[in-house]
Amino acid sequence: MKLFLGKKVGVSKEEKALSYYKFFERDMANIPAEKIALLDAPQEKSAVPFEEKNLYLAGKDKDYAQVGYGTAANGTGFVCNETYMPGVTPEMLDWWFPWHSVGSDLRYKIWDPEDHYFARADKADYVCDPNVPVNEKTWGVNHYILEDVGGGPGFLKICFKSPADFGFDTSLIGKDYCASLVCGIGDGSCAAAMVHKWYPYQDGVMLCSRFWIGYGMVDGEIRCTLPEGAKVPVEVSKGLFAHNIKEFTNLAAILPEVYAENKDNF
Repeated sequence: MKLFLGKKVGVSKEEKALSYYKFFERDMANIPAEKIALLDAPQEKSAVPFEEKNLYLAGKDKDYAQVGYGTAANGTGFVCNETYMPGVTPEMLDWWFPWHSVGSDLRYKIWDPEDHYFARADKADYVCDPNVPVNEKTWGVNHYILEDVGGGPGFLKICFKSPADFGFDTSLIGKDYCASLVCGIGDGSCAAAMVHKWYPYQDGVMLCSRFWIGYGMVDGEIRCTLPEGAKVPVEVSKGLFAHNIKEFTNLAAILPEVYAENKDNF
């Protein structure tokens, strides 16, 4: 699988005039070799089951896969990743996820200049409201996205949820293994539940991602949506893992500087 295409998405004249266009022009950060090696085969261990996701939030899921992709016993796919981000603080990530969904499409493009086209919040007034705490600016907001996760550009809607609405034990937030998080349901060619949590680690933060592919909203609850006996193709999980290690490695490289220059500019 070729991770770097050598060709970036298009940008407009107006985007080139923005102060953060310089991050788009930079070469993307190199992915650690040990993560690229994991693309060769699915993990033997599965991710923590969605129904036991509070173990992940509490940092008590070490018996399960931490980095990689594969297929769970019920046929759903999973993707796990851990990204060490030197120089990043929890507050920077609280800010990043809403910030890139409003304003110029360039904000999403600098995250992964080869694969990201746009991410647009459906409630920009809420996201930009200074009275909304920054860690709540994704709650109840849908992001309409165009990106390429390996099969060519495709549209995706991510319906972000509050941790409580996602089914998390909120008493676990603000503890050693979860300073903060974002979570939501991806509604695209294959529904998926998604969480990114982070906590202070060494000289920055550790960001831990989990995707449970084949989970979506059913009668107001997050459940497995696969027909009985069906399986998520392993190539779907592999493609998402490849995209995840690419985009978050690059975000780790640019976020401290992006935040320092734009934190007061929603």
